[in-house]
Amino acid sequence: MMTRVRRIAALAAASAALCVFLSGCAKRKRAPRMPAVPKAGSVETGIASWYGHPYHGRRAANGEVYDMDKLTAAHRTLPFGARVMVENQTNGRSVEVRITDRGPFIDGRIIDLSRAAARRIEMIGPGTALVRVIILGYGPAQGAPAFAVQVGAFESRRRADQLREQLELRHAPVRVIRRDGPAPVWRVLVGDKATQVEAEALASALKRNAPGAFVVRIDP
Repeated sequence: MMTRVRRIAALAAASAALCVFLSGCAKRKRAPRMPAVPKAGSVETGIASWYGHPYHGRRAANGEVYDMDKLTAAHRTLPFGARVMVENQTNGRSVEVRITDRGPFIDGRIIDLSRAAARRIEMIGPGTALVRVIILGYGPAQGAPAFAVQVGAFESRRRADQLREQLELRHAPVRVIRRDGPAPVWRVLVGDKATQVEAEALASALKRNAPGAFVVRIDP
């Protein structure tokens, strides 16, 4: 009888130890995986715009001199060197471009084409068009990027600084970035996230007070 009691007690102790071990394991959270860039073949649909003068001859965000007569484009989050096919959903025309710049920084638009690319798909006159962007592939690997959320863009540096000061009380870091153009625009960026998923979550929170907030990529 005593032997049986001891066995039951030993079994109970072992079960308790296993529960403690499993509960400890359950509390350990795996580090989130860094999301990969969209795979070749991924599709994005939205509004495209184009840009030419006065950006022609200036440095693009990747360091190259922007040439509006080459087939390039600006995108908010795709790595530099990415090759994409842009299809105009109005007329079926398409063009292959390489991502060399950042933008467009207007809510509701997904890609900014060079003048040459815009001409290929016949959107020079309208200025914008509904397009389908298909990722074809990527160039050499880039350094690790960061992601932020644009919550505003102002022609007045003072207004941009006022918004920055308001946001810094709850959402640091907040930066004001100058975007050159015919009239310089001051962009207000919130956050410094390692992944686009984290930045999208921040954008969702910020949209309560800034409906036009969207994620942008900050390259090293």
